Amino acid sequence: MDKFRVLEIKKSVFENNDREANELRKELKQEKTFLLNLMSSPGSGKTTTLKATIAALKDEMRIGVMEADIDSDVDAHTIAETGAKVIQLHTGGMCHLDAGMTKQGLEGLGTENIDFAILENVGNLVCPAEFDTGAVKNAMILSVPEGHDKPLKYPLMFSICDVLLVNKIDVMPYFDFDLEACKRYVTKLNPNIKIIPISARTGEGIDEWSNWLREQVKQWNS
Repeated sequence: MDKFRVLEIKKSVFENNDREANELRKELKQEKTFLLNLMSSPGSGKTTTLKATIAALKDEMRIGVMEADIDSDVDAHTIAETGAKVIQLHTGGMCHLDAGMTKQGLEGLGTENIDFAILENVGNLVCPAEFDTGAVKNAMILSVPEGHDKPLKYPLMFSICDVLLVNKIDVMPYFDFDLEACKRYVTKLNPNIKIIPISARTGEGIDEWSNWLREQVKQWNS
């Protein structure tokens, strides 16, 4: 007879989180608030991309941003300059947000006057991919300097995203980055993913990205 019990904690945690995430999506649907979960490695250009996105859409919809980080409020200060409503979320050392944490953030942000809420998740290609935040859509940014082989190294992240932004294409001539190979790797993992090459710095591709968001928000809020 075994002298101890083995508990499948990980499974239990994920099951509870998935249930909370589905409940959160139902609430967002009722409130007509679209939530985007934006993920990437540190330094990929999330905040710069957010600034360009807000500039393109702020005259059409009410935007709120949750900046998640282990510590600091640097990104929140940067986004506040755009005029969008923003709050900073500190994760207390955790490298991801789950549905419960996201709900707390939304309550702090206040969704009653927000059409489009954005969660800038903690910079990490591992942990955030494992937890459903309750977002309507998942997006990620892969920057050219990171290399085109990242989908092979972090398959789960690319598998759970609805859209991939390949950022910093303006510096592609200076890096050994094969865009077509990257697309092949990604679509093999996730045939339905939308891939949009962009440069948040120059604005290239931001119109296509903004149009994709407009359509998603419209569909969700209709």
